[in-house]
Amino acid sequence: MSTALTPVLDRIDQDLPQALVRLSELLRIPSISTDPAHKADVAQAADWLVNDLNTLGFDARKDATPGHPMVVAKGGAEAGPHLLFYGHYDVQPVDPLDLWHSDPFTPQIEDTPNGKVIRARGASDDKGQLMTFIEACRAWLAVHGTLPVKLTFCLEGEEESGSPSLVPYLKANAEALKADIALICDTGLFDAQTPGITTMLRGLMGDEVIIHGPARDLHSGAFGGAAMNPARVLARVLAGLHDDQGRVTLPGFYDDVPEISDDLRAQWEGLGFDAEAFLGSVGLNLPAGEAGRSALEMIWSRPTCEINGMISGYTGTGFKTVLPARASAKVSFRLVGQQDPHKIRAAFRDYVTAQIPADCRVEFIAHGASPASVMETGHPAFEAARQALSDEWPKPAAFVGAGGSIPIAGYFKTILGMDSMLIGFAKDDDQIHSPNEKYDLDSFHRGIRSWARIIDAVSKA
Repeated sequence: MSTALTPVLDRIDQDLPQALVRLSELLRIPSISTDPAHKADVAQAADWLVNDLNTLGFDARKDATPGHPMVVAKGGAEAGPHLLFYGHYDVQPVDPLDLWHSDPFTPQIEDTPNGKVIRARGASDDKGQLMTFIEACRAWLAVHGTLPVKLTFCLEGEEESGSPSLVPYLKANAEALKADIALICDTGLFDAQTPGITTMLRGLMGDEVIIHGPARDLHSGAFGGAAMNPARVLARVLAGLHDDQGRVTLPGFYDDVPEISDDLRAQWEGLGFDAEAFLGSVGLNLPAGEAGRSALEMIWSRPTCEINGMISGYTGTGFKTVLPARASAKVSFRLVGQQDPHKIRAAFRDYVTAQIPADCRVEFIAHGASPASVMETGHPAFEAARQALSDEWPKPAAFVGAGGSIPIAGYFKTILGMDSMLIGFAKDDDQIHSPNEKYDLDSFHRGIRSWARIIDAVSKA
């Protein structure tokens, strides 16, 4: 541990009660971005952050957007690594309110079987996470008067309402926001004792297919056998999307899918992930994806094709002997590596179209397309941060993947041209977006210490 870091960690430990007071102040502001009735509250939360950052010596301001404001601040060292920190200060609605055990905007410190937690809307997503980084900076500044890195804050007020202003803002301010690497604190721990740095995020392509057949629904006794049934056509099409080994059958689907490195595979194996318990928690037993792949590989580093919904014919109570006039399905693809979502969409549509009989026609409706994000872990900051996290937590940190998508990381890569380290301290049971959201005090405390360690380590990387 460096001589500069030790007093910073001591300061964090001493200042924890005051840090909780500050977090509680921010949590009391009902900054629900999706509800126009809370527009002034969102602005108040932005003002609170601007004031706090200015008090610490940053040059902070509130930038207007067509929606809610962006909080931007700059400061730190004149030389050395330049970091961009991203978080969001808006929160989800609290409905259904009657399921909360206490007022969602009156933070409560509670004892639970797993330790103390702070319970409030936004405690975990993302105000508690955001404040772990600000508190780490506060401790560095209190001890040393400056930071060992150059720092830019970009704090969003629309993440929970789809970020409609984010991309235009990033494009308009790209030069001012560019840094060596971005830090995103909106993710979680691998488990209660193991932190992770998310380095790969799957992309997503969704398509809706509608097969049209007869001009109207038909009586199955009068037309069954003689008339083409769109539901039968759709069933055959969907069934053919996977082979007996669980692989997707679209031509060229795996062309741009990389294999993970031996080192990364070893890190994942060392996490001790219990696939049986993972599936057992939802009433299943056996992995159903690609044969020969571990569950973590399938979730984090392999592409998928999944049927998300099917509609055709009579679906009400009882029975109706009908041949439907149409059948539809929604199909999504999680993408990895360099897979091109538009190329995958074209391959899917070609596959479906080739199987449509003469008496049917097919219609497609696109539902979004975004590529995967893969971070360059060869950047020295990544290993420095991993070692720093390992020094703070009981178990070593690992580079991990994420089965879903986090758009901001992709935007930083495509618009600002830089990789992101996604580091967060939330837990699976934090109930984000749900009633009774909470953040473990251990996550808050260790999270602050973790960021202090990372700032120190990255300054030397």
